[in-house]
Amino acid sequence: MTTKLSLANLSGLPKPVAAPSYRTGDLKPGILHFGVGNFHRSHQAVYLDELFNAGRDHDWAIVGAGVFEGEKRGRDILKAQDWLTTVVEQDTGHMAARVTAAMIDFLVPGDAAAIVAKLADPAIRIVSMTITEGGYFIDPSTGHFNPAHPDIVADAGNPEHPKTVFGLILLGLRRRRAAGRPPFTVMCCDNIPHNGHVTRETVCGLAKLSDPALAEWVAENVAFPNAMVDRITPATTDREREILKVQFGVEDGWPVFCEPFRQWVLEDDFPLGRPALETVGVQFVDDVSPFELMKIRILNGGHAAIAYPSGLMDIHFVHEGMENPLVRGFLRKLHVEEIMPTVPPVPGEDLEQYRELIERRFANPKIGDTIRRLCLDGSNRQPKFIIPTIADRLKAGASVEGLALESALWCRYCFGETDSGAAIEPNDPSWERLVATSRAAKADPAAWLAMEDIYGDVGRSAVLAETFARHLKALWKDGTREVLTRYLAA
Repeated sequence: MTTKLSLANLSGLPKPVAAPSYRTGDLKPGILHFGVGNFHRSHQAVYLDELFNAGRDHDWAIVGAGVFEGEKRGRDILKAQDWLTTVVEQDTGHMAARVTAAMIDFLVPGDAAAIVAKLADPAIRIVSMTITEGGYFIDPSTGHFNPAHPDIVADAGNPEHPKTVFGLILLGLRRRRAAGRPPFTVMCCDNIPHNGHVTRETVCGLAKLSDPALAEWVAENVAFPNAMVDRITPATTDREREILKVQFGVEDGWPVFCEPFRQWVLEDDFPLGRPALETVGVQFVDDVSPFELMKIRILNGGHAAIAYPSGLMDIHFVHEGMENPLVRGFLRKLHVEEIMPTVPPVPGEDLEQYRELIERRFANPKIGDTIRRLCLDGSNRQPKFIIPTIADRLKAGASVEGLALESALWCRYCFGETDSGAAIEPNDPSWERLVATSRAAKADPAAWLAMEDIYGDVGRSAVLAETFARHLKALWKDGTREVLTRYLAA
C-alpha cells in the first residue's frame, strides 16, 4: 500500500516520513528561483523548509521559474503533487525521508510575461538561481563575461522580449525601477568561483549592450552576495522512485535523494531583508572566498579526478570508483601533493579533516551518484575546478604531474570510447568539438591544450605540454589501469 504525494494526503503519510508542520496556505512568496532541479530542492528548499517548520519567516516561500522547454516536464510533475518534494537522505546505516513544501508555485518555463510580472512584484525580495556552471555566458579562457554569445546578442537586440535568465532579470529590474520599487537581491547558488561577482558581471554586461544607464543603476543598487553551496545530489531515476515506494510507501514522481551532509556559506548582503537562515545552519561571513576555494578545489576538483579514470574503466557509480584502489589512490595523491598546497587556510576549518570528509562523502554507497554525472560538461567545469590549480602550480614552479594526468584522462575520455572499447555517449555541450580535438590529440597532444577558450595561457606552458603529452601517449599505449599504477608507484 503506497500513498501518492499531495497536500490532501500529507496527514496520511507513512510514519517514517516527516511531513511539514506548517500549512502551505500560510506561506507567502519572497524568493523567485531559476532552475528548480534536484540540487535546489535538496539544498535551499530544505533550509527554508526547516525554517518554516520552526514557525519562522513564512513570507519567504519560493516561486519556481525557468527558461527551457525541458523544464516543463518537471513542473508538470511537481504541479500534480501540489509542488511537494520528498527528500531522502542516505548514508551507510542511515536513511530518512521528509516531505518539503517550501515552494508554493512554479511559473510556466519560458512564459516571459508571467516571469517578469513576478520579478516586478514587490513581494519578491530575492531572486536566486541554480543554472549550472555553464549558464553564465563566461568566456572560459578569460573568466569574464562573453558579450558575443549568440543568446546574449539576441537578448541585447530585443531586451523587451528576453530568452535568457539574465535578460529576464534585467527586464524585471527595469520594471521595478520604472515603478519606483527597490531592486531585489540576486543570489547565485552555483559552483562558480566568486559566483556573486560573476553574476553581477553577466547582468551588468548584458545591460551595457542595450541600456548603459540601467547597467550603471544595477551596479550601484543591486546586491549580488557571494555564496558557497554544497550537497551531493544525483539525478533522479526510476531506481530512486522505486526505493521511495518500497522503503517508505510514498509515490513521488520526482523525489530527491542526497547525502546527509550540507553546507551553505553566504555573504550577508540583502538590502530588502532575508530569511533567518542562520537559525538553520547557514554560515554568514564577511568573505566567502576561502570557503569557496577550499570546496571548489578539493571537492569539485576531486570529483574531476575520480570521474575520468572511472569512466574509462567502465565504472558506473561514484562509490564503486572509490572502492577501486587505483582511483582512490589517484584522488588522495593528487589532493595531498598538488591540490591542497594551493588552498590557503580557511577560518574554522582543518584542511586535512576536510579532505578526509570529502573522501568519505564520495565513498557513500547509498547515494547512487554516477560517474557519468561527474564527467558531464568538462568544457565548463575544467576551467573552474582544475585549470586554475594548474596555473597556480606552474606559477609557483611546482610539479603538475598529477594535474596533467587528470587533463590527459579528460582528453582520452572525450575520444568517446572507454578502454574496453565501449562507446561513451555525448556528455558535454561541446561534445562534437571535444571528440574531434581528442582524436587530433591522439596524434598530436598539443591540439588539446591549444583550445584557447578552455586552457588560455596555461595551455602554452612547455612544462604542462611535456607532461600532458607523456601521460596521454601512455594512456593510449598502456591503458588507464597501468598508467595509474605507475603514477601511484612513483
